[in-house]
Amino acid sequence: MPSKETGQLRIVDSRTENAYLIPIHDNFIRAKDLMAITTPDPKGSDIEQKLTVLDNGFENVACMESEITLIDGNRGQIQYRGHPIQELFQNNDYEDVLYLLMWGKLPTQAEKLEVRRKFAAAMVPTKTVVDTIAAFPRNSDTYPMCLAGLCAFMSGDKVIANNRHTHKPSFHNNFEQADAAIIRTIAYYATTLALIHCHKRKLTFTNPDPNGSLIGNLLLMMGKTNKETGVGPDPEIQACLEKLWICYADHEMTNSTAGLLHAGSTLADPGSCAISALVCGFGPLHGGAIDLAYEALGKIKHPSFVPAYIEMVKSKKARLFGYGHRIYRTRDPRLSLIEELIEKNREKCDANPLLRVAFAIDKLANEDEYFVSRKLKANADLLGCFLYSALGFETDMITAIITLSRIPGGLAHWRETLDKPIKIWRPRQIYTGDRTDDVDTPGRQSLSSNEGPLKEKHGIQVRELNSGKSNKIPLKVKAILWAKSCFS
Repeated sequence: MPSKETGQLRIVDSRTENAYLIPIHDNFIRAKDLMAITTPDPKGSDIEQKLTVLDNGFENVACMESEITLIDGNRGQIQYRGHPIQELFQNNDYEDVLYLLMWGKLPTQAEKLEVRRKFAAAMVPTKTVVDTIAAFPRNSDTYPMCLAGLCAFMSGDKVIANNRHTHKPSFHNNFEQADAAIIRTIAYYATTLALIHCHKRKLTFTNPDPNGSLIGNLLLMMGKTNKETGVGPDPEIQACLEKLWICYADHEMTNSTAGLLHAGSTLADPGSCAISALVCGFGPLHGGAIDLAYEALGKIKHPSFVPAYIEMVKSKKARLFGYGHRIYRTRDPRLSLIEELIEKNREKCDANPLLRVAFAIDKLANEDEYFVSRKLKANADLLGCFLYSALGFETDMITAIITLSRIPGGLAHWRETLDKPIKIWRPRQIYTGDRTDDVDTPGRQSLSSNEGPLKEKHGIQVRELNSGKSNKIPLKVKAILWAKSCFS
């Protein structure tokens, strides 16, 4: 729904005493409107300086208007396209939510089956992909293997590979091609994770079930099958992940989603955009914090050492990864949903030595005034990881699997941009270094007496001559210059 003007912000610039009325749209202003606020150049030239907004870390800057996910951090609410996350958690599975985020409605059974089959068809790896993963030592870090596997898949995808070699946008306003590429990208990444898991553990990769769900086929390909029959994915793990992934399906404009969209603004393909999101997602202050949290749990070793560790955190001699969230000023609504899943798997959680340490930390953190006063609680990503451990997933795969649950949400945001005006993201900066005032620049002292300043016409830089002759450039010459600038 397009935003409406709801008021005006009156600004008086104390430098000039000029007054401005900036439109307010649904409690936000457009940064571009602030460019109307100008001041004369302090150097005395006739160039006016436009006001710029500086916001290191984007703490109070919105970069998109979106209809996908609503987060109200003050009230502790999350909605996917108007559906409260609690309702979706109780009544739907991850496939439903993926479809809702991507295509704007809950699917029929026939629509779910159609998407399942498209995912499965793209999950069969080529020899190039298999060989790429097999080339890594089995003890390699998972992160570079994820990137390499996804790149190997993309190298054999003609539509994705050709995107950079066409002058016409491949996906913009071409939803049929975009949707097919989105599905393949998600399938490629799921298969990459399964191949990595199998390679590291010397397991046999199993091809997907043509009618299986995304999560079901991930488990099947990883070798996490029904313990009683040996056929099909483990039903207990699948049932848990179908609910858990709803909590991770999308979280509005996260760092990784912004990275994905930044890449997408260049008209990059969805696979490349997903890689941008993964690079962000594995960073130590983003999803990679989970790996650091598990490393800390491994060092603590036993619940009896937790009080000493907490004191180290309070004295800033150690860091408690996975606690606190920038968005929420109250309880994250996903936490109660994940806690519900933990209770359903309580026996498995209590049997895991690492989780006994984790729960001891969480108990103390919820009681200690230091954490309570700062509202530092385990975030949903960390809490959900306890379930992965309880279900038998090794720590080296957990962050990677979490990113798979999030990639479809990020690509839903990318899809949302495809019918919007094309605009590459190019933030500004505030220069704070040394500056020399008397530098020769085009249009100043470096010009000869018969040359004027450079001007841009139709995307071509043209220098106007100060002679009495006409400076009009023939159309044919313009065409030649244009062709050289575009294709040379």
